[in-house]
Amino acid sequence: MFKDRIDAGQKLADALQEFKNKDHTIIMALPRGGVVPGYIIAKELNLPLGVIMVKKIGHPFNPEYAIGAVSMNGIVLDEDSDISKEYIEGSTLRLRALLKERYKLYYGNKRPPKLKDQCVIVVDDGIATGKTLIAAIELIQKEEVKEIIVAVPVGPYSTLKKIKTMVDQLICLESYDDFHAIGLYYENFDQVSDKEVKTFLKNAEEIVSS
Repeated sequence: MFKDRIDAGQKLADALQEFKNKDHTIIMALPRGGVVPGYIIAKELNLPLGVIMVKKIGHPFNPEYAIGAVSMNGIVLDEDSDISKEYIEGSTLRLRALLKERYKLYYGNKRPPKLKDQCVIVVDDGIATGKTLIAAIELIQKEEVKEIIVAVPVGPYSTLKKIKTMVDQLICLESYDDFHAIGLYYENFDQVSDKEVKTFLKNAEEIVSS
């Protein structure tokens, strides 16, 4: 159990001390919830922070249940999904438009951080189905990175087992067979706003440049 995302970030930072001040290393957080622990890790380890733009595709009858995920130029879907092609295409177009809006909100006219030849530490506030994180990993893999490390506070054994095969290192502080919603493993799991994400990114930039 974690007090909040800051507490989770501090505990993850403790587990990632080998990367402190490491050259060619960057934290890439999944917005919005992953940006809080991502910022704490970036601050503690003196590393740059960026965001990886990915959104889950919710089931038409249960939007909280992910049947896939969309990035700016990729898509991950359940292999056994029987959802219509029209629903998938419509959701993809809508979510990509939202990702572009959020990207502009977070970065303005700046280009995203370059990931080629970098050690990339991917951070989120927890894993459930893992679809969004898998989409993020596949997107990062296309950037010819040197190494991918996933760092999360909590997740289910089954999803973690799959993700472990995709990355160089997986750090998860708490894992469970009988897994429930991520928020149940936090005392405080309030939503993170776009304004907070912008503030964390700005503060992280100032720390690294100082």
